[in-house]
Amino acid sequence: MRIAAISFLAAGMLFTALATPTTGRASASADDRKAIAVLDAEYQTSVKKNDFATMDRLLADNFVLVTGSGKTFSKADLLQEAKSGQALYEHQEDTEQTVRVWGNAAVLTAKLWAKGAENGRPFDHTVWFSHTYVRTEAGWKYGFGQSSLPLSSLTP
Repeated sequence: MRIAAISFLAAGMLFTALATPTTGRASASADDRKAIAVLDAEYQTSVKKNDFATMDRLLADNFVLVTGSGKTFSKADLLQEAKSGQALYEHQEDTEQTVRVWGNAAVLTAKLWAKGAENGRPFDHTVWFSHTYVRTEAGWKYGFGQSSLPLSSLTP
C-alpha cells in the first residue's frame, strides 16, 4: 500500500513539473543537464561525507527514496542517518550516467558503487538508480529516488 502511494506521489510530482510552463527554457536543456549532473555529484559527495547540511539543501522537503527491496526513506530519515554517522563510506561513486530533462523535471540515471560499513557491518554493492529532480522557485531539488537491488544479488 505504501509503495503504491509513493509511486502515485512521484507521478504527481513529475506531472506537476512537466505541466508547468517553461517559457524560454527549450535552449537551456544542455545547461540543465549539466546543472543536474553537478548537483547529483554534490549529493553523492554529501552522502559519502555524511554532510547532512548539504543533503538538506539539495533534497526536496517531500523527498522519497524507494530501494530495490521496497524500503522507503524520507528526507528526515536520510538526514538522521547522516547525522548519526552510522554509515561510513569508502566509495560512493557513479558511472554510466545519463540525464534527461523535460521542462521542469529531470531524471538522472546511473550505476552506483557504494562501499563502506553501516553499524560496523561492511557493505560493497553496485546498484542502478534514478534520481528525479524538480525545478522549484529555489532552484533544482532532488525529489524522488529509486534504486535497484544490488546487482550481485540478481541472476541473469
